[in-house]
Amino acid sequence: MSTLVQSVDWLAIAPPTIAAVVGLVVLVADLFLDERRKALLGWVSVAGLAVAALMLLPLLDGDRATFCLAGDPHLCSYTADRFTLVIQFLVLGGALLAALLSVTVLEDAKRRIPEGEFWFLLLSSAAGAALLPASRDLATLVVALEVASLPAFALVGMRYGDKRSSEAALKFFLSSVTATAVSLMGISFVYASTGSLYLTQIADRIQHVDGQLHVLAQTGVVLTLVGFAFKTAAVPFHFWVPDTYVGAPLPVAAYLSVVGKAVGFSGLILVTVVALPSYSDVWGPALAALACLTMTVGNVGALRQQATRAYSAVRLLAWSSVGQAGYLLVPIAAAGYSKDAQKAIGSTVAYALMYAAINLGAFAVAALVGRTRTLNRITDYRGLYASNPLAALFLAFFLLCLAGLPPGIIGLFAKVTVFSAAVDAGLGWLAVVMAVNVVIALFYYLQWTTVLFRAPEGEPEKQRVPAPLTAAVALSGVLGVALSGAPQLVLRFSETGLF
Repeated sequence: MSTLVQSVDWLAIAPPTIAAVVGLVVLVADLFLDERRKALLGWVSVAGLAVAALMLLPLLDGDRATFCLAGDPHLCSYTADRFTLVIQFLVLGGALLAALLSVTVLEDAKRRIPEGEFWFLLLSSAAGAALLPASRDLATLVVALEVASLPAFALVGMRYGDKRSSEAALKFFLSSVTATAVSLMGISFVYASTGSLYLTQIADRIQHVDGQLHVLAQTGVVLTLVGFAFKTAAVPFHFWVPDTYVGAPLPVAAYLSVVGKAVGFSGLILVTVVALPSYSDVWGPALAALACLTMTVGNVGALRQQATRAYSAVRLLAWSSVGQAGYLLVPIAAAGYSKDAQKAIGSTVAYALMYAAINLGAFAVAALVGRTRTLNRITDYRGLYASNPLAALFLAFFLLCLAGLPPGIIGLFAKVTVFSAAVDAGLGWLAVVMAVNVVIALFYYLQWTTVLFRAPEGEPEKQRVPAPLTAAVALSGVLGVALSGAPQLVLRFSETGLF
């Protein structure tokens, strides 16, 4: 390790470090606080995530890198460039909204979820997720991926004595461990054939691999892609999603739907576009096929949900998030065909930002309804406008955004951005498949929206909404409305600067 320069740019690594340190503080504080004051831990965690997100502001003035090789300052393990900052903003903002949701859910759970452990795991996972987009070597990438994933398994199975929760955690764990094993094998093959773990060095060396190692390098590329496809919940590696979302506490499902996806997609972007651009003829068509399969299976799965079935609202959001993963894959596939990969990747980042704000909002309203209607069926949302007009209007707005219909301009804008990325790259057939899927999705999003405004059966129940839950819904809503007013801000913000 003598070749490593040990001067650390503490400002560059501040966002993930703060999340990790606050996680440790919460875990230790939990030992000394009595039961009545455990709610403090939640507010300390929310404040920690807010401070970690604010530490992104001083990094906006230029790219920074740390943990660099002594002989070559361009080979660094951690880089805080534009791409890193946008994904870290998405991750920490998403974790902050999930934390606000969790404050209320933990109160309602009446000690069935241990608070200290919950907050420690959430902050640890957020720290790993914030580290991942900054990783510029495969070792750091894998460590960040696991630090983000391992606490998430425990969060899913956190409810004491809940069989559904335990089953969901087991399914999630087994599928994720398989993915890790496959991607680790792929990474070891890539390392064996190139002799480097640094992404930019791999990009240079993999083009000049010895003939004998050519098959090894190709196998490594394919296995690494398969591993990351699992993490992004791309079909056919999506089977854990619906059961995991239903079994997990709702804030954890919201966290997985946004932050879990951001982790998978940023890892996939770094591996394909930065480390393996010369293999675009392999990963371009593979990701295009995956995108086509994922959006179709996800939307058809959502379409088949019966409104009266238990947990149908959460299942619909789960299948819809699989469909949305398909749209997110389109620009990454397009980057394999496009001359301007930077622009294509910017489209994925723009779509991810829109999806994060809107989907967290939809889950927040689902958590609100789930407080009185524990089965969380779509039929339970009937007449929501009569009992809680603001929540109903926000949910209608979120669903219209996901469908890509006005007044959800930001949803329409994000879909057009992804659509044009496919057309510009010459993937006309994929654009057609996407258009068909958008039409399928319109049906189930609008069906749910109409339920909100129907006359309620019986007297509408008025209920007091806790402040943290109100804040989570309002924050998502305000962000969605603001971005619908100025959608060009998202594109400008998501110009990645990866190259």
